[in-house]
Amino acid sequence: MAEIIQKDGTWTFDGDTVRIVPGRDRNVSPLRATVGEVAVPLQALAGISFEPGRTSGRLRLRLRDGADPLLQVASGRLAEGVDPYQLTVESDRTGVAEYLVDEVRNALLLDEVDPGPADRYLLPGPSLPITVGAGDATVTFDGERIKLEWNWKTVESKSSGGPRTLALSDVRGVEWRPNVGLENGFLRFLVAGSPASTPPKYDPNAVELWGFKKDPLMALVGAAVVARLPHPRAAERAEAAGTAGAGVTTGTEVTAGGGDHDALLRRLRELGELHQSGILTAEEFSAAKQAVLKRL
Repeated sequence: MAEIIQKDGTWTFDGDTVRIVPGRDRNVSPLRATVGEVAVPLQALAGISFEPGRTSGRLRLRLRDGADPLLQVASGRLAEGVDPYQLTVESDRTGVAEYLVDEVRNALLLDEVDPGPADRYLLPGPSLPITVGAGDATVTFDGERIKLEWNWKTVESKSSGGPRTLALSDVRGVEWRPNVGLENGFLRFLVAGSPASTPPKYDPNAVELWGFKKDPLMALVGAAVVARLPHPRAAERAEAAGTAGAGVTTGTEVTAGGGDHDALLRRLRELGELHQSGILTAEEFSAAKQAVLKRL
């Protein structure tokens, strides 16, 4: 087992999992403290690096694109002191950091882990229920409903309608942006039929953020919601499965008016087996099945 203990936190690697525990130092960011312990499976990793410095170095875990709902929402916008997958390393612990890097890299090579994009979330996201107050609102998510409660800093045009509740089934995406310079940040829930061009200050589906210490916590709310929405690559997989169902993998051209009936039935059985084995999600299986049924 490889382990490194620093003020920022403790990282351990047992051959299968990188376990990250945030430090108790008062300078540890609220986001990292709230996230708590994170277990990152080897299959979720794309790489690891250590960058030595004059006074301190930095360990960085690189996760596969699409493996973690928090990083999916953050889109590379988490600051160094906020990102839970970075660790400040004191200069006298450089050797320990390099040893941990070697151990993880060797495991990735031995297990032949694919560093490419993941087609499903390999980390569960924040636990529920989750409540965060920052900017002009407090947001609560229980797994089915998102509730936005406005505070005294909210503009009247947005708060006049009272607290807002969104059903998860109505949400098609989440956007989170941190405050940058004079530009305010926001957390926005994308709802069908509601324009995403409305400034967050006036958008009843958005929280405006002004750059305070707790603002990044809103990214956790976004991650909790995103973790329960279809994976961004689910549609791509369903489309690929639907194309295969249309006859691409059977070697027989199939048209809407007729074709190889037995080949289509075989494809339906194959799709069912892929769904049962967990390769296709329920949504992907349904989409692919409908594509095949339309041609029967």
